[in-house]
Amino acid sequence: MKDKKPKNVFVEGAISPEFIATSIAKHQSKTSIGAHDIFLGQVRADMVDNKTIKAIEYTAYEEMANNKFHEIREATFGKYELSCMHIYHSLGTVNAGEICLFVFVSSPRRKVVFEALEYVVEEIKANVPVFGREIFEDESHQWKVNT
Repeated sequence: MKDKKPKNVFVEGAISPEFIATSIAKHQSKTSIGAHDIFLGQVRADMVDNKTIKAIEYTAYEEMANNKFHEIREATFGKYELSCMHIYHSLGTVNAGEICLFVFVSSPRRKVVFEALEYVVEEIKANVPVFGREIFEDESHQWKVNT
C-alpha cells in the first residue's frame, strides 16, 4: 500500500442505494474475499428544541480531509488483513433518511472486517475535518457535533 496517493472520497449530495449496491456487486469476481462489512451513515430527523432536522449540509477542507482519509486508510491496511476498502462521504445537502457516509471493507476472514470497520468509522468521526450544518424545517440551522 506504499506510495499510494490520496483518493477523493467526496460525492456531491446523498450516496444512493444504487451506488452502494453496484459497489458490492463489483466484488463478486474477487473470490479470495470471504467477508464484507459495510457502514452506512444516515441523516436522522432529530428533534432539537422542538424543531426537526430536515437535512445536513456537509462542507470540508477537501484536500486536508482527503489526506486524513488516506492516512486512516493506510493505517487500517497496516493494522488489519484487508483485501480492499472503500470510503465515500457526502458534500452538500443530504436530506433526513439519506446516506452520507459509506465505508466498505473486505477480507478473507469475518472477524477482521468487523474490527477494521469499527476502527475506520471511529477514526473518521474523530479525526477527519468534515463539518455538518444541521438545517431545521424552519430553515434555521446549527453546527453538528459528532457523538
